[in-house]
Amino acid sequence: MLEENPDNLPLADGQQEESTTSKETVTDTQQTTKETTASEEPVTQASTTETEELHIEEAPETGEKTSQEHEEAVNELDNSVAEDAEDEATKERHEIPKLDYHSMSLFELVNEFEKLVKNEKIQAIKEHVGEIRQEFNQKYQALYEEKKHEFVENGGQETDFYFSSDDKKRFNSVYHDYKEKRNAHYKSLEQDLKQNLANRLEIIEELKGLISVEENINTTYKHFKELQQRWREAGPVPRMQYNNVWRTYHHHVERFYDFLHLNRDLRDLDFKHNLEEKQKLIEKAKALDSYEDLGKAFRELQTLHRIWKEEIGPVAREQREELWQQFSAATKVIHDKRQDHLKNLDAIYEQNLAKKQEIIGKIQEVASETVTSHGTWQKKIREVEALRESFFKAGRVPQKNNEETWARFKESVRSFNRNKNAFYKSLKKDQQANLHKKLELVKLAESLKDSDDWGTTTPTMKKIQQDWKKIGHVPRKFSDKVWNEFKAACNHYFDRLHAQRNEANKEESEAFDKKKAFLDDLKKFKVTGNNDADLETIRQKITEWKSLGRVPFNKRNIEGQFNKALDGLFAAMKMDRTESEMIRYDVRLSGILDDDIALRKERTFINRKIDEAKGEINQLENNLQFFSNSSEENPLVKEVYKNLERHKNALAIWQAKLHKLKSL
Repeated sequence: MLEENPDNLPLADGQQEESTTSKETVTDTQQTTKETTASEEPVTQASTTETEELHIEEAPETGEKTSQEHEEAVNELDNSVAEDAEDEATKERHEIPKLDYHSMSLFELVNEFEKLVKNEKIQAIKEHVGEIRQEFNQKYQALYEEKKHEFVENGGQETDFYFSSDDKKRFNSVYHDYKEKRNAHYKSLEQDLKQNLANRLEIIEELKGLISVEENINTTYKHFKELQQRWREAGPVPRMQYNNVWRTYHHHVERFYDFLHLNRDLRDLDFKHNLEEKQKLIEKAKALDSYEDLGKAFRELQTLHRIWKEEIGPVAREQREELWQQFSAATKVIHDKRQDHLKNLDAIYEQNLAKKQEIIGKIQEVASETVTSHGTWQKKIREVEALRESFFKAGRVPQKNNEETWARFKESVRSFNRNKNAFYKSLKKDQQANLHKKLELVKLAESLKDSDDWGTTTPTMKKIQQDWKKIGHVPRKFSDKVWNEFKAACNHYFDRLHAQRNEANKEESEAFDKKKAFLDDLKKFKVTGNNDADLETIRQKITEWKSLGRVPFNKRNIEGQFNKALDGLFAAMKMDRTESEMIRYDVRLSGILDDDIALRKERTFINRKIDEAKGEINQLENNLQFFSNSSEENPLVKEVYKNLERHKNALAIWQAKLHKLKSL
């Protein structure tokens, strides 16, 4: 039977399972379970026909009857014991803990699978392997489809898609080793089961012959005990033959005890021993009710049933039914508790289903959000990844809901991935445009990096640096390259600029020291009273001051100190205000002559002052109209005329300064 493989996805073992009709056949003892899982162990065809050739007579009733109330519990135990009779690894299988495979990653699943195959008996891990393989295939299918979807979204053709992972290769290798060991084990087991069955049938035939043998009863009884011991040591048989073989054996054991009526002492002694042993089993079965681990209790109960059937003979006929009812009643207690546990397990699965549905809803909610930035998308990607992990760790759901839940989960993740891929596809176009813009800036920076026109180039270089910051991301593979080229060009220019400024700063510091000494001498100068001669001397000192050069920016207050010293000299000479103001202004202009920005600001300032003066003059002239009939001796009129004259003088000075500024 081929395992279901949706979307033609290769199975985790890397190949399709071969049809059981052509490659793998099973015995009647395993056919029913074979149909429930694709990973059930194969055995050879020979055992079916050869085993059926061994004669097993129809077993009569044993005398042990079960009430209808206990029938279900006993039947379940009988089936379990029959299965265990064939599978010697049952106990070991239960002792190997089953981990939460559903919450494991692909890498973790392979590691656990590899450890089981390496360290445990191959027949004891079949259930573990089945669950691991199911989880691996499911998760690998999800990964496979996600990668295929991304490939197609990025422009690839679905027919060209190929994907394989190291986890899958490792899993295939481990699974190959597992199948080889499994097949070798079951090939050997098949022969052992067949031989054990033949040995048990031979024991039954010898047991039947004891009744007709003519020998001392004590010798016959000793022979009977030897056959019982051989029966206990005979080993497992095919599960389909187990119950019938046991009933046949049990029937002939009872017949032998009936035969022993000629020697009641031996029979009664055996009955007494068997009674005591079965009463012990009943007490042990009742004690299982106190076990917290129901799985362990059920396995212990299976062992007690096997001992009841295999190792302890019959009791007196009048006690058989009563003992069996007591034993089956204790069996039913454990059976009922186990059924309740399974019902509770179903409730847990329902809770897990609710959790998974909630997680799917959250993924769908994230997938429906409008996201417009890379940073936000990265946050959402981490959020969905955490939800995916939570989904896998949420536990199993009811089998009837498994397929639908898994399909909804895959679709919700796909929806998110579609939106994510669409965004990054658009982002790639934007990044290409950004790359083109940045390459243009790199080209411009390269062309300016060796310029000596500091005044023009420096603002331009600063502007392109600001423009660079405003441009978004570029494709990752070009990001470092274009940034390094741009940074190198900018650093080259500004390193040259700083070197030039350092030299200029040295000269400015020297100029400051000279001007400080010059200012100290100027403060000692006294006017002679001859304004023409004094004015000429002052003009010479102004010229000499200008020749000393610029001072550092943070020490330009010395220019104000120089102007203040000039104001003192002009005041002592009682010069015309306009003339002295223009001389001082000429000194001020010399300090900003090489600074285009300062000159522009100065022109803007003077124009504003001219407009303000004109506005004041117009306002004052309008005010005079209100005093047209008033005497000029009126104090208010005199104040208006005074202010008008003051603003006209100021306007003349500002206009003269503007003329001077324009002439530079």
